[in-house]
Amino acid sequence: MGEKNILYNNSTISEENLKKLLEVLKFVKYGSVTLVVQDGVVVQIERNEKLRLR
Repeated sequence: MGEKNILYNNSTISEENLKKLLEVLKFVKYGSVTLVVQDGVVVQIERNEKLRLR
């Protein structure tokens, strides 16, 4: 069972990492998600979440 890679705009993200990214996006209400790319490969996903105090 090989791991699939998705190529978009000369950057590669594995299917497993894409699932991780989508999981992170589900839970961020306010903030940002940053992908760190080295040599055209996603190597890190950063989540910066803000808590709104009303």
